[in-house]
Amino acid sequence: MTTLLYGRPPAVFDPPGAATQVSPLVPGATALEDVAEGSVDDIMVYAPPGVLERRYTLALALRALKVGGRLDVMAPKDKGGSRLKKELEAFGVEIGETAKAHHRRCVVIRPETLTGIDEAIAGGAPRIVPGLEAWSQPGVFAWDRIDPGSALLAEHLPPMKGGGVDLGCGYGALSVVTLRSPAVTALRLIDLDRRAVEAARRNVEDPRATFEQADVRLVEDTGDRDFVVSNPPFHDGGAEDRRLGQAFIRKAAGLLKKGGVAWIVANRHLPYEAELNEAFKRVRMVADAGGYKLFEAVK
Repeated sequence: MTTLLYGRPPAVFDPPGAATQVSPLVPGATALEDVAEGSVDDIMVYAPPGVLERRYTLALALRALKVGGRLDVMAPKDKGGSRLKKELEAFGVEIGETAKAHHRRCVVIRPETLTGIDEAIAGGAPRIVPGLEAWSQPGVFAWDRIDPGSALLAEHLPPMKGGGVDLGCGYGALSVVTLRSPAVTALRLIDLDRRAVEAARRNVEDPRATFEQADVRLVEDTGDRDFVVSNPPFHDGGAEDRRLGQAFIRKAAGLLKKGGVAWIVANRHLPYEAELNEAFKRVRMVADAGGYKLFEAVK
């Protein structure tokens, strides 16, 4: 019996312990896109909040199920859960819906015939985004636009030199800017999201770049990098978590050699100054504009 699990549902939903993880936000997980059609008995999905991303995931899950296979999907009511039943009905399936722990939960038995699957998969697939002229995908951070924080950092970033790291690289926008300096010898691009890493790999065509899907918080403190650039995330599972950005700051310091420099941008309301001053020898606010703060921090 083949069982898949997408994401990390709350324990109250009794997620299967022996399932194969297929979330793009779990390093080492199997890609749901690569699961053979009609090969799976059961799938539990903790549905993502974005509409295109959620419909894409549901369509891939239904496609992977055997006829008669079971899809068990849930989401917080205010992050897509209230839409689950209607979105699933559009695929031509019958749904049993319940409510629990501020979530909506839908159970589907896969019928012989599905409708709208190919359209939903195409709607959430990787593509070159018009205006960006870069590869991206729904679900990736700021997937279809230039994030204002990254734009502020790119505007003020001086030419870097030596070996560096882009922490939380997204689809690679900051890395493209960083690698314009011929004095950069190497750049590690690290992101938790497999889709972001795959997009960055297509966007950053430079032999100095290497790509890693990893939880930044668990990356080894090498203490040998000359510079770090980062626009740290501050949401975890849809909820604001300032500890994420603080962890990125500590990791930047751990990766840098003495005298190395970190360029970090953050939303103005996030209190990162204490963490920066504790982790670095010298901290300078370079810019405060458009709701964002940009710091240069020297170890």
